[in-house]
Amino acid sequence: MEKVVTAQYLRSVFKDKRVFVTGHTGFKGAWLIQILHWLGADVKGYALAPEKDNDLYNLIDGDRFCYNSIIGDLRDLHTLQGELVRFEPDFVFHLAAQSLVRRSYDIPAETFMVNAQGTVHVLEAIRSLPKPCVGLMITTDKVYENPERGTPFKEDDKLGGYDPYSASKAAAEIVVSSYQRSFFNAAHYDTHHKAIASVRAGNVIGGGDFSDDRIIPDIVRALEFGETVSLRNPDSVRPWQHVLEPLGAYLMLAAKMSERPVQFSTAFNFGPDENDTVTVEDLTKIFLQRFGTGGYKIIPHEKPLHEAKLLLLDSNRALDMMGWKPLLNATQAIQLTADWYANKEQDAHTKCMQDIQNYFGELQ
Repeated sequence: MEKVVTAQYLRSVFKDKRVFVTGHTGFKGAWLIQILHWLGADVKGYALAPEKDNDLYNLIDGDRFCYNSIIGDLRDLHTLQGELVRFEPDFVFHLAAQSLVRRSYDIPAETFMVNAQGTVHVLEAIRSLPKPCVGLMITTDKVYENPERGTPFKEDDKLGGYDPYSASKAAAEIVVSSYQRSFFNAAHYDTHHKAIASVRAGNVIGGGDFSDDRIIPDIVRALEFGETVSLRNPDSVRPWQHVLEPLGAYLMLAAKMSERPVQFSTAFNFGPDENDTVTVEDLTKIFLQRFGTGGYKIIPHEKPLHEAKLLLLDSNRALDMMGWKPLLNATQAIQLTADWYANKEQDAHTKCMQDIQNYFGELQ
């Protein structure tokens, strides 16, 4: 498939630019800082410390890809604002979040404070920045009120959320919209010089994810201990996509925003083809077949927590405005992820860079 975003184009935009990344110690953040460093950007990160020794950030020695790595909390406006303003970034990627649905039931208040109020703090910091800046607020595909009818969600569909995580991210979207209209209105760009967009992507998979309550890490942990994989919701359908798909889309959008800030300061979905649907059970089968070992079982839950079983995104706005479309189908994304974990000969950063270079077209 023709590559719609290439290293050459992105390098022309990001080389020697200052990029502030919240959540750089997380799974997606660790992939993003490797890409940005490869593109020649100066990266400053702001996030909590990695939770586990085997988090991807630790495996790649993530500090070496950052101009500066700040361990800080989004809820601390004073510190966040000071670190961002002193850095004078050209781009801000806001990834930091409490991102686990099941954990949000255990810590709902913290989830809302981090995801909604934390987004307020990032936008406040950008508002106080006395220079032009592009800001991407990364939320989730779960921001939509979801009756599970099987209709792909468009960016203007109703926001909502059943579980605290989904609701907190929908609240973050309302925050972004308010700041866009109140402080970063596109009609007055020549006054404030800030371009702000929100982006909503599907369930990401990829090498190096060892988080709790995520299907691929659960499979990998079971394989490591010689156990049978247990599936809670085998029939659930998610817009599975390799982590490089949304990250490539975020970078492409940020580049477009730097060129045409008024046109691209809106919300975008970045998901797989709506017909490329894979259930949790199908994903598990594909992964185990590629990995070459392991089995699975379906386990009932007496009191299951609510999680949406069907979720699809309509990404036509990204296609129409940016020419963006996914490069990998779900099967390819799952197989690429399985290959990363199965490769025990190379270190984590080497494996990530091979995937990055292949995806962006520098390796054939």
